[in-house]
Amino acid sequence: MNVITYLSNASKEWKENFEIFKKIIKKEDFDLVIGDGTYEIDIGMMKEPEIKKAPFVMIYDFIGTDAIGNNPVDRLKAYMWNRVWSKAYKRGLVPAFDLALFLGEEEDIPNKKFGFMLPNRREWGKALCTFVGNILRFDPSEYADKDRVRAKLGYGNEPLIICSIGGTSIGKVLLELCGNACMIIRDDIPDLRMILVCGPRLSTKSLKVPPEVEIRGYIPALYEHFAVSDLTIVQGGGTSTLELTALRRPFLYFPLEGHFEQAHVAEILTRRGAGVRMLYSKTTPTSLAKEVMANIGKGVTYAPISTDGAQKAAQLITRLL
Repeated sequence: MNVITYLSNASKEWKENFEIFKKIIKKEDFDLVIGDGTYEIDIGMMKEPEIKKAPFVMIYDFIGTDAIGNNPVDRLKAYMWNRVWSKAYKRGLVPAFDLALFLGEEEDIPNKKFGFMLPNRREWGKALCTFVGNILRFDPSEYADKDRVRAKLGYGNEPLIICSIGGTSIGKVLLELCGNACMIIRDDIPDLRMILVCGPRLSTKSLKVPPEVEIRGYIPALYEHFAVSDLTIVQGGGTSTLELTALRRPFLYFPLEGHFEQAHVAEILTRRGAGVRMLYSKTTPTSLAKEVMANIGKGVTYAPISTDGAQKAAQLITRLL
């Protein structure tokens, strides 16, 4: 996903979103507004501050944009977008939000400028955001007893690989790559159990893999299955890789090539030393099988991460009520 292409194509929808937002806050009497990456509301209220009637909380998980590739038009658009993004900090303007929460740590923001003659991204984040760390839906310590959780989920002692593409339909080819690699891996691990998780948007009937490979659709609380896996293979999404890092499980991840946000997630994982980054366009069933053999059941060395971000965010937000 080229984020610049998205921003250009979404401009009409952003205007419509903001008009709907104005109608809602004019009709209803709210005590607080919370926006998760709602840039159209943030920008809109900076242009029309008179519509603001309640405190506004803005949530970020990345700061600044980057063009994917060397297209000069994309690079110019990225620069112009970053000028808008950094305006409040550079010119000393009062931002529209009363509280900005950043999901992550200071180091998760690139220590570089938004662009030529523009401020530093990390300094912008430190000046305007409160860092709450990572947010999880579960306590990783509750899954430390692998045998207990395996019994609960109906697994035995067999080597287990979970392959997941998250909540999108993108990733069919990745699951098929995993399924074809499974038969090669079984030459060395005959009792291997591999489960391909299609998620909510990809049909289980659409996959072309050997019949010996298990295929499932949507699995609630998939993190429980991650917790008992000997290896997990995922795309480069922020949620799945964060859960695997918190659970301290070995995993391979394939960031979608040309996807701005997954490239950002990969940078964070590299800094943490978590997971093994793979490139789909250069991976065959044979090379994937080799990488699986090198990492299945392998102990991890990356440091524990914070997981109490939701509690910190709640405490900060409550002060505005």
